[in-house]
Amino acid sequence: MAQEALSAAGSVSLWDLFWQAGFIVKLVMIGLVVASVWSWAIIIDKSMRYGSFRRQLNKFESHFWSGQSLEELYHTLSERRTSGMGALFVAAMREWKKSFEKGARSPIGLQQRIEKAMDVTLAREMDGLESRLGFLATVGSAAPFIGLFGTVIGIMTSFQAIAGSQQTSLAVVAPGIAEALLATAIGLVAAIPAVIAYNKLSADAGKLGMRLEAFADEFSAILSRQIDEKLTPR
Repeated sequence: MAQEALSAAGSVSLWDLFWQAGFIVKLVMIGLVVASVWSWAIIIDKSMRYGSFRRQLNKFESHFWSGQSLEELYHTLSERRTSGMGALFVAAMREWKKSFEKGARSPIGLQQRIEKAMDVTLAREMDGLESRLGFLATVGSAAPFIGLFGTVIGIMTSFQAIAGSQQTSLAVVAPGIAEALLATAIGLVAAIPAVIAYNKLSADAGKLGMRLEAFADEFSAILSRQIDEKLTPR
């Protein structure tokens, strides 16, 4: 009889287990599936965006170090929407030009304003790079426990059914336990990719941020030398 019960349980599909589950367990499963789908959407979108962002940085660096004048590069970039190093460059050059148009006299004050403009732009760029990564972290940490909650509720329901039917055979226990464990399995399916992707994408965002910071420091040093040449009395 036990073998027959196992054979019957083995023939039950995951879809059947879902429909046989209680309302709360179904709600948990649906929530985890939605979270998993949204996590994969974020993973794919971020992977594509980071690749595009990396190519933009490489392209800008090639133009910046090609020997083209800063004025020409600024005129080209200021006419369109920029991101990454281009946004830092435009923010710094815009502050540079505004200050000299108003008759800047203090090299230190001008340098501080340029650095502040780049810091604000850098923070905005990093916010864009790291946006929605927190959702992956939340799914990775919470999904297993949410699935476990569904499992506990399912097992409690199964034991209540056993108590009501006064039967303890495997045929009575197995379907309810399988439904309950399905919630934990879905939780792990949602959590594992989210954790791996969060670690990978966070590392990628950090590397891109370091490139932006390095460019900001280097460009600030270039402008500092030019400020000294223009404002320091001879």
